[in-house]
Amino acid sequence: MNLEIKGKYALVTGGSHGIGRAVALALAGEGVNVAICARKPDAVQKVVGEIENFGVKALGISADVAVSADIKRVMDTIISKWGTVHILINNVGGGGRWGQPLVENTEEKVWFEVFEKNAGAAIRFTNWAIPFMRRQKWGRVVTITSIYGREGGGRPWFNAAKAYETSMMKTLGMMKEYARDGITFNSVATGGVMIPDTGWEKEAKENPEKFKETMDREYPLGRLGTPEEVASVVAFLCSEKASLVNGASIAVDGGQGRSF
Repeated sequence: MNLEIKGKYALVTGGSHGIGRAVALALAGEGVNVAICARKPDAVQKVVGEIENFGVKALGISADVAVSADIKRVMDTIISKWGTVHILINNVGGGGRWGQPLVENTEEKVWFEVFEKNAGAAIRFTNWAIPFMRRQKWGRVVTITSIYGREGGGRPWFNAAKAYETSMMKTLGMMKEYARDGITFNSVATGGVMIPDTGWEKEAKENPEKFKETMDREYPLGRLGTPEEVASVVAFLCSEKASLVNGASIAVDGGQGRSF
């Protein structure tokens, strides 16, 4: 399928590994020029090379989205090099395993740190991108959330941050000023995804029998998803083919979630 986005310019936050990397490569495969930002310079440059293998332009910027000056530097670099942005993927986030199982045993700062890492970054990057998208009468903003931004479960600080992101995409999508300028806002609510060097991989190695039992009990497919499976949906949402999908929260979870 031709997604009709060849030649567009995209930013994928947290694009050096996992879902962010997979999305960056999926967009590059469609002919999109892709910028990524992440904290580790070596990982960023490795993915830049992978993007360039598709014959498109690539930018890699080492940045910590918890630092306002770093976010501004990412924005300034992209505009100085490319002059605009057509596609924004708010992927950077995490914190689902931060803190303790009981709220009273978790420091208050965890709530705010998780919010900033997820919703705070999405707010800043989205506010930056909208004016460029409005001027060119076309734009796509996709935020990677979680099934725990749609339903109960998980740790409350993570749910709160992801629910905020889900609500933000829905509310922006309902605004006719943006919709009639050709901009769509959607969220992709992921279930469990196997990403190297994360908690899931650690659990699978340390206690394979328990991990297998969890997969059989909680996951209809009997396995976790892959970053590439998520990226395929994200790429479609960025396309001309998805012009009627706006303000949606799309579960990409293999049936794991419990909401309708």
